[in-house]
Amino acid sequence: MRSVGSAELKSASISQLKDICERLRGEILRTVAVCGGHLSSNLGAVELTVAIHRTFSLPNDKLVFDVGHQCYAHKLLSGRAEKFSTLRKEGGLSGFPKRDESEYDCYDTGHAGTAISAALGLAKARDLRGEGGEVIALVGDGSFNNGLIYEALNSLHILNTRILIILNDNGMSISPTVGGTHDILSELKEGGENDVRLFERFGLRYLGPYNGNDLDELLPAMEEAKELLKTESVLLHVKTRKGQGHSFCEQSPMETHGISPAGTERAKEYSEALGEELSRLAETNPKIAAVTAAMTDSLGLRGFFEKFKERAFDVGICEEHACVLAASLAAGGMKPYYAIYSTFLQRAFDEIIHDVCGQNLPVTFCVDRAGITGADGETHQGVFDLSYLSFIPNLTVAIPKDVGEFRAMLRASETFDGPLAIRYPKEGRDGAVLPVEIGKFEILHSTISDIILFAAGERCIDLANGILARAKENGCDFTLVNARFLKPLDEKMLASRSERFVFVLEDNVRVGGLGDAIARFYRGDGREIFSYGYGDAFIPHGDIPSLTKKHGLDADAILREVLRCARR
Repeated sequence: MRSVGSAELKSASISQLKDICERLRGEILRTVAVCGGHLSSNLGAVELTVAIHRTFSLPNDKLVFDVGHQCYAHKLLSGRAEKFSTLRKEGGLSGFPKRDESEYDCYDTGHAGTAISAALGLAKARDLRGEGGEVIALVGDGSFNNGLIYEALNSLHILNTRILIILNDNGMSISPTVGGTHDILSELKEGGENDVRLFERFGLRYLGPYNGNDLDELLPAMEEAKELLKTESVLLHVKTRKGQGHSFCEQSPMETHGISPAGTERAKEYSEALGEELSRLAETNPKIAAVTAAMTDSLGLRGFFEKFKERAFDVGICEEHACVLAASLAAGGMKPYYAIYSTFLQRAFDEIIHDVCGQNLPVTFCVDRAGITGADGETHQGVFDLSYLSFIPNLTVAIPKDVGEFRAMLRASETFDGPLAIRYPKEGRDGAVLPVEIGKFEILHSTISDIILFAAGERCIDLANGILARAKENGCDFTLVNARFLKPLDEKMLASRSERFVFVLEDNVRVGGLGDAIARFYRGDGREIFSYGYGDAFIPHGDIPSLTKKHGLDADAILREVLRCARR
């Protein structure tokens, strides 16, 4: 698609703008089919994005996306059309707004709930510097469940500045939007005057709701909001349809929220095993409950939610609240499982410490998408969880080697009376479901050697097996251990080993993870520790194997070090 400039948008007729929208929609569909990415959310936001670019003067005016996965049309309209085929590829365009990618991206985003806070800060900086320009926060209705939104609204009067909040209301996040805020927005769409006061009391002029997929209706509303913005903050409420313009996406917005690249082979998903095992446990154990934060389907829990409705809780994009809810369910005698992506669990860090672990409550955290996740980039790489969970008292941290061992850990968790986190990638191999003893490592290959390698998780065990095979070709052998618990460490096994060269592989940053824990255990006894994980940098988007190698888990480099030790 050729680039469409600001001048062309501002001079185009409504008919020409509608044609541009269809061209944008087609380009998004073609590119996502090849590169993967967020489809239905971007299709639904095309007219809204065109209207913003037409009405305002970006990049002088600032547009902040909440989450940012709906920014594809924005990228196409801001001088990046020629590079759009590189979307989510290593070295190409990010699937989210990136300040170092374009002056049109004024704030990096990737998690929900941050846009209004960010817009307020940008607006206040503008005021203090005596500059002009407007600041717009584009926020989905799913994000309006997030508490950070209301913390930001609460400070609108205090900061004494002006912003435009565009509420993109399509009734969806990844799963359908739930909760009291959803009910308020539904009433507003039906003309609920009393609900308007909620926003007015925060200091916002409410406009809407308008059809966000109809330019004839949307453009005048956008101009009205711009005029009002001269003297006050405005909330412009627009209704859009997720997947707009393509019937399959419209009818299946959850299935088309995120699309895998063409030709991707589908392995067994850990989330499928989670749903199956929790449902099996819940059949005979009435204490089993499941908690999610707006990601029921992505986490494999749709079947559980349908079968055990009274014990299934989707609280929307409220990760902290979900954590406290799980803690209090446990305090009340239930056995809750809080399923969440690694990157989003970071948002509930305080609650993990004080509410769950501080009270030593039997909450099981099912930490999905752990390790490098690939094409979604820095905000979605799950490479910190072993580090930020490693030092919390009372918490047990498990790392299964395959889907079968994950099932075994879930079965063991039913009678485990304390906080437990099980971290795993999106996909993996099936395997035997054998009993797992908490805190015990597993020797996968044993030999008489002065080298031992501890690998944590499926990816690192696969990497270690490959290194072992190549080492044998070079006349070298070593013992390989499945280090399936970060906490507690298998100190009995560690103390029993006599190897002088100790290698540790983990799909996590090196600082604070398994390598550090093993190095602390062996400190001062003369062994040489070689710890491999990711370095002190944020990992960008790209192909998982390439990123893994480039950022610290390089099989060739590890093999060279193993062979060097073998010759000593």
